[in-house]
Amino acid sequence: MLRELSSAQLVAWGNAWLAGRAGLDDAVGAVERDTGPHVVGRVADGLPFEQGAALRSALARLRPRGLSAFRLCLPVPGDPLGLVGGNELNMAAVDAREAVLLRLEETRIGLVPSEDRRGSSYVGVSWTPYPAAAADPEPVPLADAEHGLQSAIRESAALFGRVDDISSWGPEVTRALADLRDADRAPTPGLAPGHPQRAHRLAAQADRLAVVVRLASDDEGRGLSAGQMQSRREALRMLDSAVRRARVAAYGAAAE
Repeated sequence: MLRELSSAQLVAWGNAWLAGRAGLDDAVGAVERDTGPHVVGRVADGLPFEQGAALRSALARLRPRGLSAFRLCLPVPGDPLGLVGGNELNMAAVDAREAVLLRLEETRIGLVPSEDRRGSSYVGVSWTPYPAAAADPEPVPLADAEHGLQSAIRESAALFGRVDDISSWGPEVTRALADLRDADRAPTPGLAPGHPQRAHRLAAQADRLAVVVRLASDDEGRGLSAGQMQSRREALRMLDSAVRRARVAAYGAAAE
């Protein structure tokens, strides 16, 4: 995922801005803090954007058009979480594994991020806008996402044994697993003012589990049998699904 979810940052801080809990400059500064400048990419005809425009000016231009909500999409093939259509947006979002839905007074727009590299040193984020279907995605309640994440942790642990004792994990995965113990005490940096404390806790745990899933998915699992590898893949698939739902619920809590 692009620098660990540019879309989640935009949703959290965008909704805080709309609610009057953060200024536009503060919101854009938080979104760009770890990823460099954000700009508008290629623009299809009829969409209210200017190619190459800075994120701040693009958002300011949308406010008079009835911009009222940012919603997070974290889809993967077979699970279009948060998406409502159309086809071009869905395909781009699944390929990026993230997107943001904007609700305007008379239309819906999807934004899909990609890395923006120019020359040898410039790195930022480019947002490509797409027309979206005139519908809101089904919400993911915080309580349901929290319950689902805890259930996935228990069920996945049953598939690959006690994760703290698995000798086949590499050192990076082991360190990421150890960091989970501090998830409840360390708030995630991505949530903006106005999010309930429950959302902060859920986002922190989901963000740390996402690191485990990403690192473990790249781990070769040397010495494991084919059956053990299949159990590991199923456990990681289960965790990934629950983590994505937890992030959608936590980062989008202010919009709900």
